[in-house]
Amino acid sequence: MEDHLVVLVLATGALGLAAPQLGVGLRGAVTPLLALLMLAVSLSFDLDTLREVLRRPHLQALATLLVYGPMSLVALGLAGLLFGAGELWVGMVLLGTLPTDVSSPLLVWIARGNVALATVSNAVNTALAPLVVPALFLFYTGVELAAPLGELAGELALVVLLPTVVGVAVRTRRPRQVASLEPALSATASVAYLALLLAVVGPNADLVLAAPTTVALVAVGAVALNVCGYLVAAATRPLLHRRGDRVAMLFTVSKKEFSIAAFVVFAGGLPAEVALPAVVYAVVQMLTSPVVARALARRQG
Repeated sequence: MEDHLVVLVLATGALGLAAPQLGVGLRGAVTPLLALLMLAVSLSFDLDTLREVLRRPHLQALATLLVYGPMSLVALGLAGLLFGAGELWVGMVLLGTLPTDVSSPLLVWIARGNVALATVSNAVNTALAPLVVPALFLFYTGVELAAPLGELAGELALVVLLPTVVGVAVRTRRPRQVASLEPALSATASVAYLALLLAVVGPNADLVLAAPTTVALVAVGAVALNVCGYLVAAATRPLLHRRGDRVAMLFTVSKKEFSIAAFVVFAGGLPAEVALPAVVYAVVQMLTSPVVARALARRQG
């Protein structure tokens, strides 16, 4: 699955456009799919590995600063450059304020990086999202998000924190048994990743096909933000002496959690177009991340 993930991502994206009803059917399964992905990845490291990461809190602080600082400012600049104002401008700004995508530890696993660091950074950024995202969004746009933050926090806990705790606990108690299942765990996480892509593309296929020019412009902004994410993370190389830490930072900074944007737009009564930049970014990062991860893994040998 890992070796052919790039091809599978392309095929899944095409399938989502050709048969959108498949993605529509999966839309209600996004939360359990994210939780399954997190559980599979969290089973790859034990409590001792987690403790080693927690003894270096400056790495999580750095990741959080980059995710919510430079990345939100880059998105703000791209929004003004590409859209000037309007719903897509709001959507691009919202995209920049989002935390790390839940799938980032999977890509770190494929790239043979520090999965525990990526998971902890993901958990910290996600835990802060109900407070930081509305505050940043209000600061940049002057628009107050009306989404129920308590409900968002509860859903994020179910998606990220609970599967992580369960996965690490099981790996710590049954290390040999879980280690023998790692190929199956990797395949499970990859299948969940592809299903999430289908759940993103399918429900938005009509919008993508009906307004290709608008989507292309949004895609330009999404690609630019994604590339800037890699560059911002790469700039921390002098601060990170371990290869695994650098790989974890790369995907932590460059990936954004699209499902939060969809939740905020729907719950807050914002126009549907506001979610479009996050949807397009989700597809862009799902295409670029496996390419980068496999290249890093091959370089590692």
